[in-house]
Amino acid sequence: MMFIQVRVDRSPMLFAIRAQRSLTTLCATLLIGLSSPTVAEDRFANLAELDVLDGGWTSRGTYQAALRVRLAEGWKTYWRSPGDAGIPPRVSWKGSRNVGQVMFTWPTPDVFDTAGLRTLGYHDEMILPVEITPERPGAPLRLRGEMQLGVCKEVCIPTELAFNHRPNPEATRNPVIAAALAARPFSAEEAGVTAATCRLKPGAYGLKVEARVTMPSAGGAEIAVIESGSTDIVAGETTAERSGGQIIARTELFSLDDGPLAIDRSDLRITILGRNHAVDIRGCTAG
Repeated sequence: MMFIQVRVDRSPMLFAIRAQRSLTTLCATLLIGLSSPTVAEDRFANLAELDVLDGGWTSRGTYQAALRVRLAEGWKTYWRSPGDAGIPPRVSWKGSRNVGQVMFTWPTPDVFDTAGLRTLGYHDEMILPVEITPERPGAPLRLRGEMQLGVCKEVCIPTELAFNHRPNPEATRNPVIAAALAARPFSAEEAGVTAATCRLKPGAYGLKVEARVTMPSAGGAEIAVIESGSTDIVAGETTAERSGGQIIARTELFSLDDGPLAIDRSDLRITILGRNHAVDIRGCTAG
């Protein structure tokens, strides 16, 4: 296990990154400019609805479910890493019973270009499979909580959706969930990745990352996303270029608190989005 640690100070750049990641849509909401609150409520009511899908028990003793968010026509929401702006979905399981570990599978997102900003997400509908490990095997499950997300069209609206669901213990394989699971990015092995290395060095305001991934083309102009593995460490703009059999991706990571910035290469997650498919690479070695 290899940690790289640097100490960074608060800076205008860091606050700009925070604003870019979490406040862009809030500002858009505040600037809607509708004179009547009632008109605003009517116009932006029922933009998103959430329900829970049952997929039954697996051979591993886990329960397969999915959170399905249906969006109003023309609206979109964001992937776990939203891109240049946006609010990533966050799920709270407060109020659930017998819910231990939860593991999400994120379907490959679409790429949107809006007003010079590149964002990643889903239009019309987001189906987010979740595999649940019970705390007490054999005891009933109760899935209850809230999802916070941003929904966007001409404006972006921070939204909170509640769910309260009793899973059906007799449920079997759900084709909607199966399709969402099949839409996940390829693993590194499936995509033919033969090497993934990362160079880390202190930057002006955080920690610069250069990732080199040796893999066949994913098709077209490939896009790279680098995630730190921590919600307290965010990435700035990420660039990607192909050089022969390699994708070279560069970004700078920024801490959202006052402490030192510590990165473990094994926690870094690199996603390559191409025209033909996407690739999910977990961890990298020194390079």
